[in-house]
Formats: sequence, structure tokens, C-alpha cells
Amino acid sequence: MQRVAQDWLVLELTHGSGTALGIATGLQFLPMLLFSLWGGAIADRYSKRRILMITQSVMGALALILGVLAVTGAVAIWQVYALAFALGLATAVDNPTRQTFVVEMVGRADLPNAIALNSAIFNLARIAGPAIAGLVIGAVGTPVAFFVNAASFGAVLTGLKLMRPAELHPVEPVPRGKGQLREALRYVKDRPSLSMPMVLIFFVATFGMNFQVTNALMSRQLFHTGATAFGLASAVFAAGALAGALLAARRGRPGARLLVTAAFAFGVLEIVTGLMPTFWSFLALLVPTGLALLTFNTAANSATQLRTSPEMRGRVMGLYMLVFLGGAPLGSPLVGWVAEVFGPRMSLVAGGAISAAAAAVIGLLLAHRRGVHTRDYLRPAALARMMA
Repeated sequence: MQRVAQDWLVLELTHGSGTALGIATGLQFLPMLLFSLWGGAIADRYSKRRILMITQSVMGALALILGVLAVTGAVAIWQVYALAFALGLATAVDNPTRQTFVVEMVGRADLPNAIALNSAIFNLARIAGPAIAGLVIGAVGTPVAFFVNAASFGAVLTGLKLMRPAELHPVEPVPRGKGQLREALRYVKDRPSLSMPMVLIFFVATFGMNFQVTNALMSRQLFHTGATAFGLASAVFAAGALAGALLAARRGRPGARLLVTAAFAFGVLEIVTGLMPTFWSFLALLVPTGLALLTFNTAANSATQLRTSPEMRGRVMGLYMLVFLGGAPLGSPLVGWVAEVFGPRMSLVAGGAISAAAAAVIGLLLAHRRGVHTRDYLRPAALARMMA
């Protein structure tokens, strides 16, 4: 609800500016680019449960502030920018901590399925949230969506408080020392099984995963719909993502083959989605696109955590979140600019083309590294042996 309401508020304050919407989204993710490695280091050093209680409290307070500004009519676009940036600062610590806390809740053996189920729960909220936000904004105004979001953090904090620490699987905290961030960078660089997927994650996340911007622009500027239809588009996309998460929960340890295939499929589907002639055909294509994207996201998250030693997991996931979300300050304003200059369709087509191309290049590099000839690369049996 917060994201939909923030996007709609920006469009209202700027008379539908795609660039302003991209800037707001970019500022929200800029701290991930600047501070996610430090957020990962904090996750390695301190109790993850306590860190999450602090970050979730801060995020709830920021939602409340934006709601008060909006309901009083005092809100200005610079305030939305500032609060989006502040939310990004809290997220830079919250995200790597929350990602690595999953393994402490369930243990390493159940990690792939736990990550997939976590994604399914997250996307259940993404289905309900945008749909409710669109209805709430249309019925009683944008500020109420912010207030509901602020109140929802009470449930999160209660859940964290009621956990029984004795039943967790905590990792021994890493003492503070010099060079820990450089150590994490070397750790990933020396392991192609981590570094090459992270390159792919960067391109897909930066240029392809901008549906927060593109759905708003496609709904408002191309199909000329209101807030309710925008919320519906976001919910339909999340429904496909939920299906992908539930399918991922059935699988075991993901391999590079799944990662590359899902990224390529997502890129192609995003291109097709951008070419749909009507709003309803656009909605229909959002379902398989969301499914492919969540399959890719879940496989990337699981593979990264499973291939990382426990004492390095927080910092490596900080780097993961850096490449996963840190490219948004570049990608979101660029997508907004492309939409303004060339039209909203082109923003989807270009993002999909870059994602598909990146998947193809990484797949070929993996084929070369495994000693598979390019002419054999597309043969299913060879592909299965190479990336299993």
C-alpha cells in the first residue's frame, strides 16, 4: 500500500511526471547502493532479531509522517523525496538482516523452501496491498493508505517480540575488525558461482524490474485509467509472482540453469507485455511475467545463501541487496525518462531486451567455463549437465 500510495502521490504532485516518479523510486533505493555492504556487516555483528525490531519501528514511523503530511495538505514533492530516501536508509540495514534471518528461523536444511515460502507470503501482501490501496485512494484519499501501513508495523513488531529465541538457529556474531567489507568482496570475486549470478541479478534488477514505475505509467498515461486500475495492475503482477513463489517452494536446491532460464524468460515476457494493445491484454501478460520474475528472484536468493558460509552470509547478502536494489537509482530515473521521451511501452521493451541479453551472455559464459561448446549449448542434455 505504501508503494502504490507514494507513487500516486508523486504523480498527483507533479501532474503525471514519469521523471519525478523515477527520481522518487531511485532515492528510495539509493541508500542500498551506498550502504548495503555496511548493512550486511551490521547483520553479521549483532542480533538480527533486535536489528529488525529497530528498523521496522523506523519504517513505521516514516509511513506515519508521510500520512500526516498528506492529510494536512502540507506535503511537497521534496518531502516525499526526503522520506523515500530515509526509508531507503532503514531498508539498507533491514533487507540483508531480514534475508539472513530466514536461515536462523528454520536452519540450513530447509532454507530453499523457507525462502520460497517467504516470497509467497510477501507476494500475498503484494496482491492484497495494491488492490486495497487503489480502492482506498479512490474512496477516501491517499493519506489513509499511509496510516494503514504505519499501523501494520505493530503486527510485525509483535511477531518479532513473541519469538522464542531458544528455538532459533543463531549464527555466532562476527567480531568487529578491519577489512571486513573488502573480505566480502574478495570472497564473492573468488567464487564464480556467486559473482556471475550477481552480474545477471544486477542487469535484471536494474533495467527489468521497474514495474513500480512502468505499471503506474502504463496505467495512467497509455491506458488512461485511475488509481483503482493501477492497483489492479500491481495486484495481477503480484498474483503471477505468488504462483512463481509457490512453485519455487516445491523445488530443492536451485542451480544456475534455472537462474539463467528464468531470467531469459522474464526478459522475453516483459517485451511482449510492453507490446500489448489493450489494458486487459496487458494485465493478462503480467501474470506469466510475474511468475518468471519470482522464479528468478527466489532461485537467486536461495543459491546465494546456500553457497555462502554462515560467518560471511550477512555481508554477502548485503552485496546481493546492493546489486539487487542498488541499481534502482540508475534504472528507475532512466526508465522514467525513456517513458517520457519514447512512450511507456518502450520502457518495458527496453528493460526486457536488456534482461534477456544479460541472461544469454551469462549463460554462454557459464557454458564456456564448464567446457561446453557453443554449438552444444542449446541442447537440453548438455545444458542440464552443465548447469545442474
